[in-house]
Amino acid sequence: MIHLDTNYVIGLLIKGSAAALEVDDWLAAGESLAASAIAWTEFLNGPVTALEVSRAEAVLQSRIIPFGQGEAALAAELFNKTGRRRGSRFDCLIAATAIRGQAHVATINQADFRLFVPHGLTLAVPAPPPPPTSAPQAASESS
Repeated sequence: MIHLDTNYVIGLLIKGSAAALEVDDWLAAGESLAASAIAWTEFLNGPVTALEVSRAEAVLQSRIIPFGQGEAALAAELFNKTGRRRGSRFDCLIAATAIRGQAHVATINQADFRLFVPHGLTLAVPAPPPPPTSAPQAASESS
């Protein structure tokens, strides 16, 4: 399971973007995608249209992972163990949800989330590209 950070949820709606291409590769590889309720909230803060929300829900198959008491306790622990950086609170919430769900996190903000790796977070890596399709061989011409 891969939890998409907000920047990936936004990026999957931009045709041809790096995030959209990686999401396509993960889906082609059979990977399940989700977003934490925190990342989903950030996405919904928009601006987004109803059509964009519907498209993102379709890609995620409506897998929005709730944030509860266990995630809250772990997020506070991450916040305290990684320097109590004021700007990291949402990242702690997203990381805690992924850790508790044993999921990887896909994010463009790798540096912000690497702080959580020693505490159990795994960052998603791009899926291997699909094998190239063979071009049909041209029929040989007789002389």
